[in-house]
Amino acid sequence: MLLVVDVGNTQTHFGAVHDSPSPSAGREPFERWRFATVRGSTSDELGAALRNLLALRGLELDQIDASIVSSTVPELGPEWAEMARRYLGHEMLVVGPGVRTGMPIRTDSPRELGADRLVNAVAAYERYHGACIVVDFGTAITYDIVSAEGEYLGGIISPGMEISLEALWARAAKLPAVELAEPRSLIGKTTVDAVRSGIVYGFASQVDGIITRVRAELGSDVPAIATGGLAHHIVPSFTETIGEVDELLTLKGLQLVWQRNV
Repeated sequence: MLLVVDVGNTQTHFGAVHDSPSPSAGREPFERWRFATVRGSTSDELGAALRNLLALRGLELDQIDASIVSSTVPELGPEWAEMARRYLGHEMLVVGPGVRTGMPIRTDSPRELGADRLVNAVAAYERYHGACIVVDFGTAITYDIVSAEGEYLGGIISPGMEISLEALWARAAKLPAVELAEPRSLIGKTTVDAVRSGIVYGFASQVDGIITRVRAELGSDVPAIATGGLAHHIVPSFTETIGEVDELLTLKGLQLVWQRNV
């Protein structure tokens, strides 16, 4: 089995995939999990967590014969790699400079590009075989643009929905802490309803506005796909420009990158 791991700022999403020699096979993870990202986690703690989660599905560590990780938390990439050496008995592929992705990066500073964003772009281009936009709803909302030739052109980053809710609660003395949820109506009848409406409709309008502008700049009505743990809060119910949601997009991209490096 192949272990694919996406370490985000808030959550770590990972899954187990049956190995496939063909980059176009695109098998989906048959088991997947999420847990909170803890920046101080050690390789031993990660190994114990992985063992326990696999056991819940009747799987064992020795069934994993390859692994790959992308991490937006610099200190956790090496810990996952050390976990693989100690508990899985192999070298984990860490997405970063020197790793083959098959996607040229046409930005001023390619090394600044987050590994998860590059992996998302690889997976989206494999799906559409043409120009596309990836919107990842996580701690931040990121927009990544791929050309018709499969080049990473650049992106856009804005604060995420949960960050905005936390900022409102922290900086506005009379506003309560509000859980992210679907608003009952556009015009809120309570303070909680008003905040939820502002977050959901506000971010939906932001997403539609940015995608519309990107399409105008590209001169083409390119497809847009959403991913990330918070995507379901506004896509597709509140947005008009995103055609589909794939919560497994990053994991599929990791599988593709691993296949291109073996």
